[in-house]
Amino acid sequence: MINNKVITVVMPAYNAEQTLKKTYDEIPFDIVDHVILVDDASADNTTELAHQIGIQHVIRHDKNKGYGGNQKTCYNKALEIGSDIVVMLHPDYQYTPLLISSICHMIANELYPVVIASRILGKGALQGGMPLYKYIANRFLTFTQNFLMGQKLSEYHTGYRAFTKEVLQAVGYNNNSDDFVFDNQMLAQILYKGYRIGEVSCPTKYFREASSINLRRSITYGLGVLGVSFAYRLQKMKVCKFKIFKL
Repeated sequence: MINNKVITVVMPAYNAEQTLKKTYDEIPFDIVDHVILVDDASADNTTELAHQIGIQHVIRHDKNKGYGGNQKTCYNKALEIGSDIVVMLHPDYQYTPLLISSICHMIANELYPVVIASRILGKGALQGGMPLYKYIANRFLTFTQNFLMGQKLSEYHTGYRAFTKEVLQAVGYNNNSDDFVFDNQMLAQILYKGYRIGEVSCPTKYFREASSINLRRSITYGLGVLGVSFAYRLQKMKVCKFKIFKL
């Protein structure tokens, strides 16, 4: 706990057996109260390993629900067990768990209700091995999103983020896609509701075992991101109404 806030780390997992223990071992348990792992029907031994290393809350989907569907289960369970601060951490060891303390202190001290760990601040992405085409796509999409949504975030595409329970209860994340665009829909919902988002610089690692999506799915994701940004702009202008922004 920090300031009597119950802190939960949620880990949306898919075939994470090779990197799960390394990620889990770096979680700062001096402040983290709960860990939830949701295994999205992995083909490896992710669930078995999660039990072996002592993760308190392990859920396995019988069928693959997708990255967004996995997060819905994560957040629903986190709220169910009474979490005050929820940190989403990928178990593929691409993001360091050592930032959890800094992120949670920012939230627990009421500086921000949402904090994301940015790979772009401090040049962490390229130094960590992000492919150049992904970096260029990230910068293009972020520039476009900031323009359409009137924001100044350094990136919208990091998978390392934390929220207060009030934010999770206020946004309709269960209305979102079950695919990768879920992350962007959730940030758009948060901004639409008027919450401020803080950022911290995050080093990252790209290696064979780290999760990634192929070019085809990357293009689908990019188009989906642009769609979310245009929907946000149109909703703000009161031209159209979209389900994800339903209050």
